[in-house]
Amino acid sequence: MNDTLRDTQRKLTTIFCADVQDYTRLMGVDEEGTLGMLKHYRDAMSRLIEAHGGRVINTWGDGVIAEFPSVVECLRASMDIQNELADQNAARPADGRMLFRIGINLGDVIVDGDDIYGDGVNIAARLQASATGGGIVISNTVYDQVRNKVAVGFDFLGPLAIKNIADAVPSYAVRIGEAPAGASSIKAKPDVDSGPPAQVNSAAVMQKLGALIRPMFWLAALAAAVLLAINILSWKGVFWSAWPILGLVVCSALVWVAIQSRYDRILAGLGVIGVGIAGINILTWHGIFWSGWPLLGIGVTAALYKIIRR
Repeated sequence: MNDTLRDTQRKLTTIFCADVQDYTRLMGVDEEGTLGMLKHYRDAMSRLIEAHGGRVINTWGDGVIAEFPSVVECLRASMDIQNELADQNAARPADGRMLFRIGINLGDVIVDGDDIYGDGVNIAARLQASATGGGIVISNTVYDQVRNKVAVGFDFLGPLAIKNIADAVPSYAVRIGEAPAGASSIKAKPDVDSGPPAQVNSAAVMQKLGALIRPMFWLAALAAAVLLAINILSWKGVFWSAWPILGLVVCSALVWVAIQSRYDRILAGLGVIGVGIAGINILTWHGIFWSGWPLLGIGVTAALYKIIRR
């Protein structure tokens, strides 16, 4: 037997494939600006991929390939990516927005060092090419794993022909926020295993919730300023407003952690709690740094969480 074939390693993994829609047009309009925006968006994608336990394998041209041990986390990372990039694109003119198309497939691949090859990767690339700008398309192997685990809707797109692969691959578009143009004409797959016909899009819900909650941050800042002013105007040698202000800051930070998608919510929440404990130690300072022990516990917990996630 050929030594190369005998040493070939294979594994089952979730392949994430993304590229930019209309990249050539964007480069033709502004090369330097487009390259700068691409780097900025790739950094955001890499951060979210790693936050969900994934690994960036390759970046070529305007594309990104990554793999995830978890199918569910791959889809969640993809949704977070599209939602964060949509927020950043909202500040740009319509013809200057950089929209990524994402394809996800669960398949068997060949491992060569840090790279992966095979039909599993080719299918993910073909799914990505069929996605709309800002959209996600998944294979039936991914759909079977996530349909009852992620609160998001799906539209059945039908079998997708893949070059050099005999059987067409059934594919699904993931509903992110508002349905993409043309989605209303897409019919759900008519079989009994297609799962609930209508599911709540959790990412869209969090976006709307965030829009409602953000004004409360300004109210919290105003309340803190009023408390500080009252304390100063009625000063009797006691800085009593520090306690309610610390409470407002910690509570506001925890709410922000819950509605944001840029950082891992567990790690960010632990960080906020650590800052709150350190603040209490400072406000009650009697020469003893007692908060070092709970802060050490929080640090160990965060490290264990990162190890388990990886």
